[in-house]
Amino acid sequence: QVQLVESGGGLVQAGGSLRLSCAASGRTFSTYAMGWFRQAPGKEREFVAAISRSGQGTYYADSVKGRFTISRDNAKNTVYLQMNSLKPEDTAVYYCAATPGGNIYYTPTWYAYWGQGTQVTVSS
Repeated sequence: QVQLVESGGGLVQAGGSLRLSCAASGRTFSTYAMGWFRQAPGKEREFVAAISRSGQGTYYADSVKGRFTISRDNAKNTVYLQMNSLKPEDTAVYYCAATPGGNIYYTPTWYAYWGQGTQVTVSS
């Protein structure tokens, strides 16, 4: 089992940057593929990015490709989401999630563990 705690959200102007962090408990972090999802008011939770257990494989939603970068540091049990060129439509609560094993999934139902979320607000 793993517990996840996100941080780094906040209010930023359009075009700005934020870096989200997700700290995981436990000694088995490297056995989980990790994902970032977001949920805006009145909308379903959507996939943003995912990273393989080793960090060598990264995957992005088309809406963030070229602007966001997911990475992980297995020695620090932490996954990051660097968000650049932010747009008002990026405003949402951002969640990190963990799924055991080597597969990458794009739907929330495949992720067993979730953080509490961190709010990102982009003003125009």
